[in-house]
Amino acid sequence: MKISTKGRYALRMLLDLAEHENNGFIALKDIAQRQGVSKKYLEQIVPIVNKSGILQTNRGFQGGYKLAQSPDKYTIGMILRLTEGSLAPVSCLDQTPIQCERRDECPTLPIWQGLHKVINEYLDSITLQDILDEQRQRYASDYTI
Repeated sequence: MKISTKGRYALRMLLDLAEHENNGFIALKDIAQRQGVSKKYLEQIVPIVNKSGILQTNRGFQGGYKLAQSPDKYTIGMILRLTEGSLAPVSCLDQTPIQCERRDECPTLPIWQGLHKVINEYLDSITLQDILDEQRQRYASDYTI
């Protein structure tokens, strides 16, 4: 499994919104500038993320985007599933129940199911807030005199 640029940029965009949540609605150009990402690329990501209700939008002079809920409500797994579709390591796990004709005699199926479970549990255990807290902790301990 490889996370696409779309998935990585969506995560960075949502982390940026979480980090600046007290600033109200944030313009895409500001996110793009801070993250070193093309505004046009972010414009392609917004509809994908927005259809799930993660974002609130505001048009006009003070327009932009902000998270609909607090950063602790959004897991990395949730965000990556929006952009990547499935997080399954093999295609046969994309369907429930498994449609593969070899599922009953496949000796490797339990391996892929175990990996899929670990990936999902891990990514679903991390929220945007967890990443922000870790980042703040890292910067707090970098202080030198």
